[in-house]
Amino acid sequence: MATLLFIVIYVSFIGLGIPDSLFGAAWPAIYTGFHLPISFASFVSVTICCGTIVSSMLSAKVIRLLGTNRTAAVSTAMTAAALLGFSFSGNLLVMCLCAVPLGLGAGAIDTALNNYVALHYSARVMSFLHCFYGVGVAVSPFVLALVIDSGLGWRGGYRIAFGIQAAIAVLLVLTLPVWGKVHPASGGEEQEQTKDLSLREIARIPGVKLMWFLFIASCAIECTCGNWASTFLVEYKGLRAERAAGIVVFYYAGMTLGRFLSGVLASRLDSWRIIRLGQITLGGAMVLLLLPGGPGIAAAGLFLVGLGNGPMFPNFNYLTPRNFGADVSQAVIGTQMAASYVGIMLAPAVCGLLGQWINMGVFPVYLAVFYLLMLAATRRVRRVLGVTL
Repeated sequence: MATLLFIVIYVSFIGLGIPDSLFGAAWPAIYTGFHLPISFASFVSVTICCGTIVSSMLSAKVIRLLGTNRTAAVSTAMTAAALLGFSFSGNLLVMCLCAVPLGLGAGAIDTALNNYVALHYSARVMSFLHCFYGVGVAVSPFVLALVIDSGLGWRGGYRIAFGIQAAIAVLLVLTLPVWGKVHPASGGEEQEQTKDLSLREIARIPGVKLMWFLFIASCAIECTCGNWASTFLVEYKGLRAERAAGIVVFYYAGMTLGRFLSGVLASRLDSWRIIRLGQITLGGAMVLLLLPGGPGIAAAGLFLVGLGNGPMFPNFNYLTPRNFGADVSQAVIGTQMAASYVGIMLAPAVCGLLGQWINMGVFPVYLAVFYLLMLAATRRVRRVLGVTL
């Protein structure tokens, strides 16, 4: 049963990743087909993020009511329905309406599974969990690159993604009893020691606000790449849409590899040391992206962004019970997820506006600013929490 639960959790995170990379990779084909300005992608991404922030903030109450298992199943089904809706969208308004259930579902499952794994498993398992998220986000642009130039187009990519997501939702429904047998508290009854804190009470905990900023910075880099790397390659580097979508796969492959290596190293290195190694790699990525050059240099830079930034999110999450206590981890992780989606919502939107006002050459400079802010916040939070390396 325990092995089956591992498989279910990992497959659930593949499902979480599938929608996250699809829209950014498909946007060059969508905005040209709908005759929209480049920056209008922000309407959809902001709507998704608003839904995710709402569900993340309410996650402790939802999980207490439904349990982690039912929360994961319902959330995955919601995202599958949203993907199907995207594939039939005829205009931007319909896409924004479909973005609401997509955001609500993503926030709930993200918060539920991150806290579940942080409480019940090791840093190794947490990193591998997010490695499988990387598999999900790598699948979407890969599939899209195969079908976007065919008769199926970007809509076909969304329908294939819907099929995968719907199958994962069915798996979660069929395995609902497994969660309660392996960890009885996950079957619907929350642990008695879990505290339900207000946002003000959480914010007063030393180090929490700094961790919020680290989530914002890491997710700003991750999702700005996911949303705008393809457009950067098309508009600034002059590549065709299908080739750009293929190159973006290198970014998600790097993210997946980074999280896999984080899991391998977790038995030997503390999470803070893995974070430092990732940030060093991320610095090299920024140098490559800022250099002039062809698609090969851009692909290498995007790969290293994924490789370096990939371990940040799982290790930040895993440290939550250790940093602040297991009794408040669910409440704190909910706010951390909400903070991460503030970065996901605002950072790509601002990048899109800057790209439209100036040009998409602003993309690597924008990423470098968040990288430098991440370094400063990391140093400060280690000091506050008394972390030594």
